[in-house]
Amino acid sequence: MNDISHRHEVRVTYADTDAMGIAYYANYLRWFEVGRTELMRHLGVAYLEMEKEGTLLPVSEVFCKYHASARYDDLLVIETRVDFLKRASIQFSYRILRREDGTKLVTGTTLHAFVDRAGNIVKVPASLRAKLNS
Repeated sequence: MNDISHRHEVRVTYADTDAMGIAYYANYLRWFEVGRTELMRHLGVAYLEMEKEGTLLPVSEVFCKYHASARYDDLLVIETRVDFLKRASIQFSYRILRREDGTKLVTGTTLHAFVDRAGNIVKVPASLRAKLNS
């Protein structure tokens, strides 16, 4: 598998912050999802289409390391990469930076299982494997 990565920008809104104007810690997990979704979309894989075909991709494990705080109105760069693709799982890694000065804010990973609508583990769809290997 080639080095598959993507960059996407988001702005910290007022609703993303706590009373001190600092991005609430759980929002980084939401931004991981944004990065992951945009990486997949960049590859030509829409989550909605996968779900329509009966394959879901729930998070089975998450790790997040906080290095510095994002603040209201910061423009963030979400760097997302595919670490590995196995028979029935995929792992993504993330790095979130403040665009203005390049400060590393957060690093982390999410591990996902491929499952059907009943929650049974399934193999990676052949179409997705082909796109990730191209």
